[in-house]
This record gives sequence, C-alpha cells and structure tokens, in this order.
Amino acid sequence: MSPAPHSVLILGGAKSGKSSYAQALAESWGGRLVYVATAQAHDAEMTRRIARHQADRGEAWSTLEEPLALEAALEEADGPGAVFLVDCLTLWLSNLVLAAELDDDQVVERGEALARLLPSLEARIILVANEVGLGIVPENALARRWRDLAGSLNQRLARACDAVLLITAGLPLALKGGPLPLS
Repeated sequence: MSPAPHSVLILGGAKSGKSSYAQALAESWGGRLVYVATAQAHDAEMTRRIARHQADRGEAWSTLEEPLALEAALEEADGPGAVFLVDCLTLWLSNLVLAAELDDDQVVERGEALARLLPSLEARIILVANEVGLGIVPENALARRWRDLAGSLNQRLARACDAVLLITAGLPLALKGGPLPLS
C-alpha cells in the first residue's frame, strides 16, 4: 500500500459531491481540521449556502475565511497534525480575477506560488475545485478568460499534488495517486 498523500486535489462539476467527499476524506485523516473558506457572502443565497456548509461540518472544524491571500493564510495557520480543506479554488480564482483585478500573468503566478507552497506545509491539504472545461465555450470574453485560467490552475495543482480525484455523482475516480479510502 502506498503512503497516505500529503496533498490531494479534488475536482468535479457543480453539485457533484466533491465538497462532501473532501470533508469525509479530511475527517478520516483526523487531526486538527481547518476549513479554509474562499467564498464571500455577497447575497442572501450565498449566505444560506455558507451557513449550510458550516452546519454540515459541525464543531470538530475550525474555519479560516480567506478569499484572496490564500497562500499567506495557509502558511500562517500551518502546523503539525493539521488538515486543511480549501473549498474552493474556483471561487478563489474568481476573487482574484474580479475582486483583486489581477491580470492573467498575476493570476498564473498566484497559482504557481500556491503549487510551490504545498510541499513545504506541515499540514496535509485537500484542495477542491470545479472542473469547468467539459461544457460549451462561453459566449463572452470574461467567461472564456476565467474558464481558461481555471483549467490552467487545475492542471498546475494536479501536477503539484500527490493525488487527484475526479468526483462524479458522489463517486471518486482516482486520476493520480490511487484510490483513497475514507477510513
């Protein structure tokens, strides 16, 4: 049996079960559970989603909210025995493109900085991201730009992570690093 991974990227479509799977995986690892939230509650619907996710996690989890400075937040919260669940990189990317107004080169550098950071963390880390490249080509330039940046970010992190899973209909498919048992 191969050693447990230090870093895992979990990809999937909207409502594919990726967040639930990531949470179950992190809980199966044990340790100090830290949910790293990148979402921001800009409207009532997102506020309800965030509250539902918090309730689903329960009291075993601490929450670190960081929509932009993800790399710095991970470094600051790092420590032995911690398990980070970053949910989700897709929203982080949106925040970088829209809120921070970074150009493509700056966004790419932030993704590269995150990928370089992963092996130096003492904590184990699970990264969640949407797989957005399976649909039609978006009709507007911003959506195409964002889709392309998301695909590049996912590829970069897939290379950097020890394991990569694709979740469809709640079921994991190991793309890299073999199957990961939940217990």
